[in-house]
Amino acid sequence: MEKIVEQGLLYDFYGELLTEHQRNIYEDAVYNDMSLAEIAEHYDISRQGVHDQIKRCGKLLAGYEEKLHLVKKFAEAKRMIARIDSLAKEGALVSEEECREHLEEIRQLTAELMENI
Repeated sequence: MEKIVEQGLLYDFYGELLTEHQRNIYEDAVYNDMSLAEIAEHYDISRQGVHDQIKRCGKLLAGYEEKLHLVKKFAEAKRMIARIDSLAKEGALVSEEECREHLEEIRQLTAELMENI
């Protein structure tokens, strides 16, 4: 399941960098759960050609992530936002001193987020 989520994220961030033909085949395999035979028949190419294309697309998408790190940055930003949300919710339930500490951590997290944008 984790691999499918990773493939989806990579495609969401970098899919537009693939050719239309590559996108179509990759979407049919990953999102539409079509078999190699079904895709091969649809595009009038061999099953091996479909397999090779899917592998090539996966490597391209992974290569873009290695260079650009957009998925990694997105995951880190999501983690920080969740922490900010948690601190904000706890704010009403803690002492004044703890509230100040929460605010300081929120300021640090937002500063880090702004740096990464």
